[in-house]
Amino acid sequence: MREILVVRMLAIWLGNCLGLVVAAAIVPDISYGDDLGTLLLAGAILGLVNFALRPIVVLMTLPAVIISLGAALLLVNALMLWITSAVVDGLQVGGFLSTLAGAALVSLVNLALRPWRRWRGESRAQGPRVRIIWR
Repeated sequence: MREILVVRMLAIWLGNCLGLVVAAAIVPDISYGDDLGTLLLAGAILGLVNFALRPIVVLMTLPAVIISLGAALLLVNALMLWITSAVVDGLQVGGFLSTLAGAALVSLVNLALRPWRRWRGESRAQGPRVRIIWR
């Protein structure tokens, strides 16, 4: 169980780092200064921010998320990227549109990497299996 958690955390961390590399390569206003240490720190902080703050922000903006059919989650992701750039000194994120584009790219990279994050033998359904017995 512990090995699965460590592998998942490493996969999320590396996925965030790869997403930040792609965002920095495509969006001109996003930069990590070509410093590997800054990139690794930013990937870790982004994972931590997504773990700790994102559920609270999503819950607070739930009506907007529902009304927009989930499109408001892109704004939530942009906020998480902006918070990460405020915490990590070497990570530079430009204005609102660059932050939005960077959040979209990081999300797309993580979405593309999601199938490879599954542990061997793990099913698609997350969480415990429940067997319902009808009498």
